[in-house]
Amino acid sequence: MVRRKRPPTPSRVSSSLAKPDNHQNRLWLYGLHPVAAALHNPARRKWRLVATENGAHQLSEAIAKAGLGPEIAKPDAIARLLPANAVHQGVALAVTPLPDIDLQTLVAGKQPEARQILCILDQVTDPHNVGAVLRSCAAFGAAALIVTGRNAAGETAVLAKSASGALEHVPMIRVTNLARTLDQLATLGFWRIGLDSAAQTPIANAPLDGKIALVLGAEGSGIRTLTQKKCDHLVRLPTDAGFPSLNVSNAAAIALYAAATAKR
Repeated sequence: MVRRKRPPTPSRVSSSLAKPDNHQNRLWLYGLHPVAAALHNPARRKWRLVATENGAHQLSEAIAKAGLGPEIAKPDAIARLLPANAVHQGVALAVTPLPDIDLQTLVAGKQPEARQILCILDQVTDPHNVGAVLRSCAAFGAAALIVTGRNAAGETAVLAKSASGALEHVPMIRVTNLARTLDQLATLGFWRIGLDSAAQTPIANAPLDGKIALVLGAEGSGIRTLTQKKCDHLVRLPTDAGFPSLNVSNAAAIALYAAATAKR
């Protein structure tokens, strides 16, 4: 009689072993949507998956596709791997940040006549806001989110959680000189549309067909003066005059919707 082998069981991690890794070039993603998206992303290098039994069950399909065996742990052990008050939903994944993508290479990879929407954030520092904007970029088909290399939120677990998986679908490109990047976009055929609550032109009257780059600044300060000068058009959202300012993530969602639904 031939005995069947038992399938391998997930390894278990005790609460005493659940300590942060000392690898400087890795970060922990947490939450069901960010971790599932990362597991499905072949470009994402994955190192270690820690999950509760229920968390591993909920992501069983993504885990099987990634071929990464989970370490089963208690919720408090997972929490010790993460920032304070992180809502991990029973899963945490140690990953390497996604590789940098060159803007010109990304744009050149599209058909010349293809519709392209880019979203640009000028010195937006809150990772919750950047993550929310990234989520809207994914929802409305933006080709990429461009952020400044300094004074801006980079790829973090908080950003990934706020993006709810969009970080794995929309490239986030960091640039060192936004003015130069805007010049580059002009040569690549993009209309540069800056959002400014004091602008005279409503966004509905802006040229939103073809290739466009929507430029938004932080709430309160808005886009910088030099950035404004590099824009082809400054437009405003149709908000009430007594309350013209919106959170940047809300403004981005409205602008991206306007661009995605513009007549071509």
